[in-house]
Amino acid sequence: MSQSQSWRRTLESICIPLGAMLAALFLFGLFCALAGANPFRVYYSIYRAAFGSWSSFQNTLLRASPLMLSALCTILPARLGLVVIGNEGAIVLGGLGAVVVGLALQGGTPIAVQLSMALGGTIAGGLWIAAIGILRHYRGVNETISSLLMNYIAIALLNQLVEGPMRDPSSLNKPSSHAIAEANMLGNLPGMRVHYGLLFGIIACILAYLLIQRTTFGFAARTAGGNLRAAQIVGLPVGKLTMAICFLGGACAGLAGMVEVAAVHGRANESLNANYGYGGVLVAFVARQNPLAAIAVSILLGGILASGGILQRRHGLPDATALVFQGLVFLTILYSESLYDRFDFFKERAISSSEV
Repeated sequence: MSQSQSWRRTLESICIPLGAMLAALFLFGLFCALAGANPFRVYYSIYRAAFGSWSSFQNTLLRASPLMLSALCTILPARLGLVVIGNEGAIVLGGLGAVVVGLALQGGTPIAVQLSMALGGTIAGGLWIAAIGILRHYRGVNETISSLLMNYIAIALLNQLVEGPMRDPSSLNKPSSHAIAEANMLGNLPGMRVHYGLLFGIIACILAYLLIQRTTFGFAARTAGGNLRAAQIVGLPVGKLTMAICFLGGACAGLAGMVEVAAVHGRANESLNANYGYGGVLVAFVARQNPLAAIAVSILLGGILASGGILQRRHGLPDATALVFQGLVFLTILYSESLYDRFDFFKERAISSSEV
């Protein structure tokens, strides 16, 4: 690829998602106007609630950290050409795994318990998504459908356990598991109200980028994703690659579930099903499956989610209005995928013989 073609491709990968975001803003403005609110005031409120002050920006970062980890559950398998959307199920299973380990090791030292909870959460989430990879490779089951259905299985399992054998008898209105000891909870970053999950998310995204772009494992995964038949002919272990990369993606989402338990809720309950998994799918598509871009997109989407309450208080809009905005972004981004390679401006102009 020539230098000219390279920068045109880069420009295309920036302009098309940006155009999709602008289209989503326009559609969301129409929605707000039909609901009786001034779109420009709504946009200003979103900005103020998400980025207008250090306090509001910290609220945004709190929501961005699980989105970063969740997005990797879709980004990593995408390198093999897989469309996995089982992020929500992996988060739920990761949270459950972390709670089980945390309650079993209540008497241990805090650092040992926290590391064990992280290990339990990543293994639970990793195995959950690895099962999807196994079904895809060995049985030919469509990974998008199976991962979506397994989300519901994970949520049903969560409800069954916290309302049954894991239930704390004192949790009356909201069935929950027993609480993790306060000493074993994750703390906040120094001088901030943001927990260490933000650091985990940033580090995980950086490591995922290095794994995919700078290692032989990542090269093998990209090769298999580009041409599965060619990868099999040259002897690449496609089955092992599929299971490994699905496990890693699920492990990241499982770590998000552990963070939600150990830094936010302190126990397992229906709050684990907070739609961060589906938000992570959106982040992955907006970021064009780039782990580094997922950091910035997660912060942007985290800001949108953080503004839900203020839209209800100041403009009389439903609290779910932020989810409408999120859905519009998802739809416009999906549509924008069909626009790549459609504009002559982003293509390298062929030089005719008369110009030579």
